[in-house]
Amino acid sequence: HEPAAHGGEARYANYLEGGVNEAEFVIDFGQQYQGDAKPRLHTRIVTAPAYMKAFVELLQNCVAQYETRYGPIRGIGEDQNPRNS
Repeated sequence: HEPAAHGGEARYANYLEGGVNEAEFVIDFGQQYQGDAKPRLHTRIVTAPAYMKAFVELLQNCVAQYETRYGPIRGIGEDQNPRNS
């Protein structure tokens, strides 16, 4: 199905970093381009392990839907097509 029209802010991210402790997962999203000294982080998601597991399952389903419709996604650096990067 298509993404819900939630009216929230959308931000592009091509840089991710993450961490974990006993109680939570932390994922930072940002942008980094060639020539940047360091990434510009703009969003941090902090969530409990059970929600992270649900998030991972959601992402796996989204990737499967994408690949069914459009073909395999190549890894970063394997393809110059921005849709697959």
